[in-house]
Amino acid sequence: RHNSPVDREDLERHDKWLCMMWPRLHLLKELLAENGAIFISINYNEQHHLRMLMDEIFGEDNLIADFPWQSRLSVSNDTDLSMQHEQVLAYARNRRQSNRRLRESNAARWYSESSFAVFPKPLDPAGFSNPDNDPRGPWKLDPFDAPQGSESLAYAIVNPETGEEHWPPPNRHWRTLESNYRRLANDGRIMFGRSGNARPQLKSFYQERRLYGQTQTSWLSGNEYGTTTEGTKTLMDLFGGRTPFEYPKPVSLVRHILQMATGPDDLVLDSFAGSGTTAHAVLSLNNEDGGNRKFILVECEDYADTTTAERVRRVINGVPESQNAALRAGLGGSFTYCTLGDPIDAEAMLTGAALPSFADLAAYLVHTASGLSVGAGELAPRGSDRLFYSSDRNNYHLFYEPDLNYLRSNEAALNEERALRISAAARADGKRAIVFSADKFIGQRELTTLGITFCQLPYEIHLPQSG
Repeated sequence: RHNSPVDREDLERHDKWLCMMWPRLHLLKELLAENGAIFISINYNEQHHLRMLMDEIFGEDNLIADFPWQSRLSVSNDTDLSMQHEQVLAYARNRRQSNRRLRESNAARWYSESSFAVFPKPLDPAGFSNPDNDPRGPWKLDPFDAPQGSESLAYAIVNPETGEEHWPPPNRHWRTLESNYRRLANDGRIMFGRSGNARPQLKSFYQERRLYGQTQTSWLSGNEYGTTTEGTKTLMDLFGGRTPFEYPKPVSLVRHILQMATGPDDLVLDSFAGSGTTAHAVLSLNNEDGGNRKFILVECEDYADTTTAERVRRVINGVPESQNAALRAGLGGSFTYCTLGDPIDAEAMLTGAALPSFADLAAYLVHTASGLSVGAGELAPRGSDRLFYSSDRNNYHLFYEPDLNYLRSNEAALNEERALRISAAARADGKRAIVFSADKFIGQRELTTLGITFCQLPYEIHLPQSG
């Protein structure tokens, strides 16, 4: 980060970094779905500290993998060691340790009902062939021994053609019980190499394995999943040859992570959005597989609008001069760009040290009361009853000005006359009324009868029912 208070000359830089990350990671864990996962890109400077931090917050058992990503292919000759990789550290909210290989038709349903699991990637047909014209189709040979197992998985297997007896290699076992081995042998699924003289192997058919996909691997190759150079080229393509962000992630890398960890309707949060690669990858994947994944990007730097959001706009709408056909046409989709207003401090309001504008406070109250997001520029008091917003169910009134004298006057209070007018207007529209003010001169029983919910400022800026 450009404005980071931590630099390499600071003897407390690791402490400061940990203090910065600790509350953020706790918050991100709370935001994470029960079956969700978090992926963090990190270089060697803090990778070992991050691993300990994640073990403490998420638990060691929830580690998915520490993925090495080959972030560059070229060799840097201006140093004694050319760093070629970064790490992508992945943890789950709840790690599922078994039954992760699923039939393709069940994957989306299973994901929505279960704890996190890595989705398998499509099976590569390379390596499968059918030299014996087996009616079950192309096949390949897999080892029949495995690294873990019990004594019951150590038994003699005899090659029926040569009579040679085979036992598992040292510290290994056969992959299944002897009874299952006999069943597989009777089904023509056990071979002793293509020559007939090797150790026992399992005949694995492409059509069967295709349903389960191919197991993901932890190595993120730069040739397969892209490097920072590819990320830079994509940005240059989108921004007419300019590079408005240093060391961007390649879209192919983030797409791969999304394919591993998300279903078609999942929500993806990127709390350090950078150049906006995550949104680009979500839109690209949705465009390809018809998914409805959604994204939330958070970026605090000055380039949030000019680079991060602008990239999303161009990816959605298309860039006519792009060298990529999909980007020329645009990937489709939509998004809303929001900015944070000035903080609203209730204690400062009490003293008058910091009084927000009417519009800022009104937007905050609507959101806190109902979860609705309304731009402050759209909110202003109307008429003597200070109606400032109407939803499908409620009318919102706010008796407020950023002036202590006003707030201490009767003008800032809800009285019976105003309450009767507000109630009549709301009922005429088939709605309830929500009134925010510094005081009231009418009892709560009467307000309830009138269908008015009263919230006193600055203490009660919440509402139990939705808007």
